[in-house]
Amino acid sequence: MGAVRRFLSRLTASDESRLAEELSDWAATVPGTVRIAEAPLRERVKLAGMVRRITVRPIEGFEALEVVLSDGTGEVAARWLGRRSIPGLALGSRLMIDGVLGREQGVLRMVNPTFEFA
Repeated sequence: MGAVRRFLSRLTASDESRLAEELSDWAATVPGTVRIAEAPLRERVKLAGMVRRITVRPIEGFEALEVVLSDGTGEVAARWLGRRSIPGLALGSRLMIDGVLGREQGVLRMVNPTFEFA
């Protein structure tokens, strides 16, 4: 009966909720990372997730690359000042970022984090 219930719930689940579940399962297996929803503010943390949005914004007269990363539990914006691109970075890329997490205008944000592709 449990298998039938799981099958029916997968049929009725939205693509967004299935993607969030898959991302959450994957992020939980990346060693040394913290879930975005559980990440402490103003402390150095390592987060893993998938790139959901890429934007180049002018900030104080300079350009900044901003990437929104999601792990199924939440989203964080990573901003690299003075960059227009990162070779190999694309929508849907799986990425790990490491830096100090803060909140700016209600948005979780890391500025100039170190990163690596997963």
